[in-house]
Amino acid sequence: MGFSSFWRCWLVVAAVSALLSGCEPDPPSPTPFSATPYDLQIPGGLPARPAIPADNLLTVEGVALGRMLFYEPRLSRNNTLSCGSCHQQSKAFTDGRARALGVDGQQHQRSTMSLANVLWEFSLNWDGAARSLEDQARLPLENPVEMHQTLGEGVRKLQQTDLYPPLFEKAFGSRLITEANLLKALAQFERTLLSANSRYDRYLRREADLTRDEQMGALLFRSHPGEVGGIFVRGAACHHCHLETTGLFSSPEFFNNGLDAAFADTGRGGITGQVADQGKFRAPSLRNIALTAPYMHDGRFQTLEDVVDHYNEHVERASPFLDPNLLLSNTPNGTKLDLTAKEKQQLIAFLRTLTDSAFIKDPRFSNPFQL
Repeated sequence: MGFSSFWRCWLVVAAVSALLSGCEPDPPSPTPFSATPYDLQIPGGLPARPAIPADNLLTVEGVALGRMLFYEPRLSRNNTLSCGSCHQQSKAFTDGRARALGVDGQQHQRSTMSLANVLWEFSLNWDGAARSLEDQARLPLENPVEMHQTLGEGVRKLQQTDLYPPLFEKAFGSRLITEANLLKALAQFERTLLSANSRYDRYLRREADLTRDEQMGALLFRSHPGEVGGIFVRGAACHHCHLETTGLFSSPEFFNNGLDAAFADTGRGGITGQVADQGKFRAPSLRNIALTAPYMHDGRFQTLEDVVDHYNEHVERASPFLDPNLLLSNTPNGTKLDLTAKEKQQLIAFLRTLTDSAFIKDPRFSNPFQL
């Protein structure tokens, strides 16, 4: 009998012997890891179809982990700052500063943007430097003037705790913490930060009323000044950059909004390298705008009144790439927007109706370490 034939016979005899002796077969392989799907309820008035990456679907465990990581100071170099330090819930996830402060007290060149409804945003940060929440999270964590720590060092710190390895195992199936899974968890939590219960939302649902001035402000917001059917319509034309039709009151585009003739911060141009993009920035959401002062990418305006005054009277027209909607006027052949003092008050009254008081108090978004 050949050597291979001998072993084949031996294996058959061994298998029969095992059956006769009552041995149990090997147990089946464990089922693939599966976390609990997160039931994200999209409020009416927001886009019905959120864009959630197929490789980072929301789970109960992932969102809970992301919330903890969002408020975890060990992700900063000196263990003093977290994402929640600059994105404070009470201020609609901004910080009330003209420019954000990092772990060493250094001032960032830009202000902190709100995280409300970032689920639908594809161009993140003032200049669109990130194209996903997973990509965006790495930037402030590693930026020397923000949290100033490599993501790898943050992972190392968390791996050494008793707290986090079991939570990563529940969320991603492994106690080994990875950079990719840390970013995924943060992104999952941020995608749950939905805001759509302002008084204006309730007005649209016929659950609340607006004053006449607030209604007139809403009309100014969405009206384009100019002649319609032989009648000159007055308007502020805000809707061109802050899209009410999506429910987000923001835009995926970038705009030169006439702040400067020369640019200390080139904005979108610093990303694309295109001259036409210099001085262009994101049009942030106007939801909760009354809570997110100061305003603009560099926090130069302290109040909503300052912002409206800029668009009404002080637009810098020297740039050839100024957005053309800022050249509109409520005076035929005028060189300024020319809203009246009353109209400016009405517009601001409308903007204040976009505050979502429930959003800034929702316990699902609060710091879990301070319960």
